[in-house]
Amino acid sequence: MNIKEAKEELKHTADAYLAKDELGEYRIPRIRQRPVFLIGPPGIGKTQIMEQVAKECRIGLVSYTITHHTRQSAVGLPYIREKTFQGKDFSVTEYTMSEILASIYQYMEDTGLKEGILFIDEINCVSETLAPTMLQFLQRKTFGNQAVPEGWLIIAAGNPPEYNKSVREFDMATLDRARCITVEADYRVWKEYAKSRKIHGALMSYLEIRQNNFYRVEADVDGIQYVTARGWEDFSHLLYAYEEKQLPVSDEVVYEYLHHREVAEDVAAYLDLYRKYQDDYGIGEILRGKVKPSVFVRIKGAAFDERLSVVNLLLDGLAAYFRAVFLERRLTDGFFDFLKSYRVGMQQGGEPLLEYESRLCKIEETFQKEDREGFLDREGRFLKKRLISLLKKGKPTQENLSEKEAFDFARNCFEGQKGKLIQAETQAAQALEYAFDFMEEAFGQGEELVVFVTELSVSREAAAFLSENVCERYLVYNRQLLIGSRKQELLSEIRRE
Repeated sequence: MNIKEAKEELKHTADAYLAKDELGEYRIPRIRQRPVFLIGPPGIGKTQIMEQVAKECRIGLVSYTITHHTRQSAVGLPYIREKTFQGKDFSVTEYTMSEILASIYQYMEDTGLKEGILFIDEINCVSETLAPTMLQFLQRKTFGNQAVPEGWLIIAAGNPPEYNKSVREFDMATLDRARCITVEADYRVWKEYAKSRKIHGALMSYLEIRQNNFYRVEADVDGIQYVTARGWEDFSHLLYAYEEKQLPVSDEVVYEYLHHREVAEDVAAYLDLYRKYQDDYGIGEILRGKVKPSVFVRIKGAAFDERLSVVNLLLDGLAAYFRAVFLERRLTDGFFDFLKSYRVGMQQGGEPLLEYESRLCKIEETFQKEDREGFLDREGRFLKKRLISLLKKGKPTQENLSEKEAFDFARNCFEGQKGKLIQAETQAAQALEYAFDFMEEAFGQGEELVVFVTELSVSREAAAFLSENVCERYLVYNRQLLIGSRKQELLSEIRRE
């Protein structure tokens, strides 16, 4: 299955394993809660989906790469304990708590979460001395003589033998006690994730044209060459930072992330072209309705790769407008919900200033708790901080205000935020209209327009904007064009060339 299907199955597993009966006991007994063993090539996102599953299921996550451990750190250190059996004293070897188990208990103490996932990566690449411990772990859910806490799912991951010479095959007795899920690389699924993570537009544009280069593992006389999903994401972060500092991106820099010479050179060359297209075509000017006549002359004579790159540059430019609307919408909605609850609190007899401060304090406490528990991603943390900052500006500045005076003060701040949303929506709507103007004059109803409308439909921020703001041309083209099939046929033709 692909990584998205694997994620859904893990969420279902968490729901099923953590379900309780009317007595508060787990419906599936601990002994029948089989560990899940994810098997798939390196770098396709096995570790990443663990974080997503934990956040979406609102449970904890403790992760370890087992190859970094010795037998002592995984099992614990032996010590001698005196015990009496049938009237005789014996020296018995026991073990201190495993470092891995100790980290679970520490996590529960730090966060207050009593249920979660213990994720063990590279479990089938352990050393010879640690292999029996991992077999015991999968079979009995224990490290040494101590068990994984109740309420904690065990999920392990490993690579197939063809990707790692250190892989050890598990015997049938072990596999018969685990749920094995085989995961494969799938660009279509990764693309959806990549858009949500805002992977650099140049890389997404390149991969639309060269999908075969998304995941490659090849062995030749010089050794193994590889490109993984993790490589694209990590390189995207570097690319943003390099652009901000105006640093050059050489073939060697690309190769450090995309460890395949042919692909790295191809990507480096495409990045140069992408930046050149951005300057030559003046994407910012197009989205402001100021297109130079020479641009249309050039685009009509350009090769398809260049035309498609320009379309993706336009989509990148629009994405910045849509993200601004998305942010302002979330802040506006959050403020509005706060005002509704604030009014109810005052109607129930709450003192205006104390009522505002009390509700703001609860929001801050919830944010700190969610952040401590790891339930917020970078975007979520940013939005929460912005909302709290905005609510602080709306707090009445004087004591002894009437309910109306206090509410009007907060509402004035809200109206200012609402104005920012309206301005962002107006700018985005105008930029979208200018983009359609350019697309129609440059490409008519050609395949480039199919790509353009398709990408607007699958982008989270674009879809959210279009659901709230009517764009007649988008609606017309969305109905007329056979988006999915025509786009796939088009890209298939490109890859055959």
